[in-house]
Amino acid sequence: MRILYFVTGILFTLNCWADSVDDLVTHEMAKLQIPGLALNVIQNGKETKTAAYGFANLEWNIPTTTNTVFEIGSVTKQFTSACVMLLVEEGKLSLDDKISRYLKNTPAAWTNITVRHLLTHTSGIKNYTGLGGFELSRHLTQEQFIAQVGGLPLVFPPGKKFSYCNTGYNLLGFIIENVSGEKYWTFLTEKILSPLNMTATTNREPSRVISLRASGYDLDKTNGFVNRDANCTDLFSAGEIVSTVGDMAKWDLALDSEKILKNSSKEQMWTSAKLNNGKSIGYGFGWFLATVDGHKNIGHPGSTDGFAASNQRFPEDGLEVVVLCNSGGDGVANEVAKLVAKYYFAAKK
Repeated sequence: MRILYFVTGILFTLNCWADSVDDLVTHEMAKLQIPGLALNVIQNGKETKTAAYGFANLEWNIPTTTNTVFEIGSVTKQFTSACVMLLVEEGKLSLDDKISRYLKNTPAAWTNITVRHLLTHTSGIKNYTGLGGFELSRHLTQEQFIAQVGGLPLVFPPGKKFSYCNTGYNLLGFIIENVSGEKYWTFLTEKILSPLNMTATTNREPSRVISLRASGYDLDKTNGFVNRDANCTDLFSAGEIVSTVGDMAKWDLALDSEKILKNSSKEQMWTSAKLNNGKSIGYGFGWFLATVDGHKNIGHPGSTDGFAASNQRFPEDGLEVVVLCNSGGDGVANEVAKLVAKYYFAAKK
């Protein structure tokens, strides 16, 4: 059955029977001004809810479906960290290796930076997003990227602080290429996407024709929804993946087993890193580690120009929630995902 919602001038379409979760999601979409959103919920290893709301394209009034392709932004980092761990499992690199072993022409200031520092955002390298010169149209090569970032001073000595750093995850992408001898996208596809039949998950490259790709929107105080920046920052292995809620469900289900990664690798990824002074930072390898209303939470948000995403796992509850949307509002997908999780927590009581 198709159910239609009109909220703040936008028609929301559900190809399912409406329930309390749908009411919650459509309310939040109206409050947060999200054009289109797709949701997937897994409980105890089974997909129990997959739904789509609003519009994938406002100019053509094309409804979002559960097969709509969204940019997932920094949720990409969990795939990059998984690729690193696969190379560790193969004995091709060590987490405590210096990155200069795998990258050419690194500056002297990076001498003591390790692979682990990059994974945990504790390298001290300056975050390049927000700086000029890294636009998508430039497509900097590995050599150009390292030269440009390497000219910036460290923000702090390696291991002293936690500071979220997309630069580190781009460098990890280059390390994956240099160690494996394959392009990042080839390695990712061969090792993770193809084995899991994640056929809709790929590189967001704008020149590519990607079936069912959503349009991205930002909010302008004067004009309302506007099309995303066509020449946004090049994010590579820090945030360049597009996917669907169905594909992300395949990924989450695979993480419940050893289909891709050994349990020992996942344990390392989901253990909080520590600073030089021994303080835990609440971040593993591509995953934030926290609690939501007292429930253990392993997850990560993503945000790019025009899109937001969230993949949240609650292992003690057997609950996994994926939210993808075409709003550039920072944290909006994360907010919806955690509200949905709280609904399921309450339903169990």
